[in-house]
Amino acid sequence: MALLTVKFDLKKRVKLAQTVWFMYWFAVMAGVLVFSMGLFFKIELRKRSELMDNSESHLVPNLLILMGLLVCAVNALGGKICYDSLDPSKFSRWKSLLGAFLSGCVALNGLLLFTALLCFLTRIPLQFTLAEGLRNAVRFYKDTDTPGRCYMKRTVDLMQMEFRCCGSRDFRDWFEIQWVSNRYLDFSAKEVKDRIGSNVDSQYLMDGVPFSCCNPSSPRPCIQFHMTNNSAHYSYDHYTEELNVWRRGCSEALLSYYGGMMNTIGALVILVTLLEVGVTIGLQYIQSSLASLANPEDPESESEGWLLEKSVSETFTDITAKMNVSSSFEIPALTRVMFKGIFQDV
Repeated sequence: MALLTVKFDLKKRVKLAQTVWFMYWFAVMAGVLVFSMGLFFKIELRKRSELMDNSESHLVPNLLILMGLLVCAVNALGGKICYDSLDPSKFSRWKSLLGAFLSGCVALNGLLLFTALLCFLTRIPLQFTLAEGLRNAVRFYKDTDTPGRCYMKRTVDLMQMEFRCCGSRDFRDWFEIQWVSNRYLDFSAKEVKDRIGSNVDSQYLMDGVPFSCCNPSSPRPCIQFHMTNNSAHYSYDHYTEELNVWRRGCSEALLSYYGGMMNTIGALVILVTLLEVGVTIGLQYIQSSLASLANPEDPESESEGWLLEKSVSETFTDITAKMNVSSSFEIPALTRVMFKGIFQDV
């Protein structure tokens, strides 16, 4: 017994074909949007690749770009099939391909759902990638004379100003590393000697942050040096006073930015998947209603369309039986080839 049977006359079939045709071309535009979002995400990752660990992957944006192209191609072909369904002479050439095309549409829906799931799960590896990459970026901030790291200071400063963040975890990260290049230190000065000699790594450490950590919204001039020394500043207490530097770490800020982007793209892909499911169901009804015409020579005759020709359990049983039959033919053939190779070796 067919599942979800619907009776059609010529007027209903034409209206269905026109509606599905419109949905297919709307889905083409959705595919262009998926492609554009994948390209945009890939560009955003490339722009800040210096701030990420070298192991960061472009699997998700590449998959989005591929799925966008597939959605455009499949839906353009589906739109052509729907348009030809209004003319029986043109539609006859598609009949032999419709079964494979519908199967491909179902597979495409599964791939879209998998892509959406990857978008939501990307936040987990991205968190580790950003944490490691930003730690290295802060550590290499001073290496303006080192090949390959000359622009790291500029990159980090622009990032901290754009995302309103400071350090990797927070502003205290700058207290733990030397972020002033030796080129700009007077090693004959007592203060420099004392700071370098006060730690085992012989680094020039201080309780200060780069200028890009300053919050321009603060009414007080930026206190970026001697941040933990209350006596160095008038009417200042770093324990109770709100510091006028960005308090949020850049790992959190970038993760929020990329995570929000991927959640938006994932939601978009789910909407595209629902649209794809809708056009696949519509095309199935068009195909079944044309195949069951009471009089194939009379296009105005009534017909029935269905979602599945049999019930769900019967359809599943048929698919399982076909898989078992195909495997029963393939396994003996593979066995014969293996034994033949063994005996030839002997």
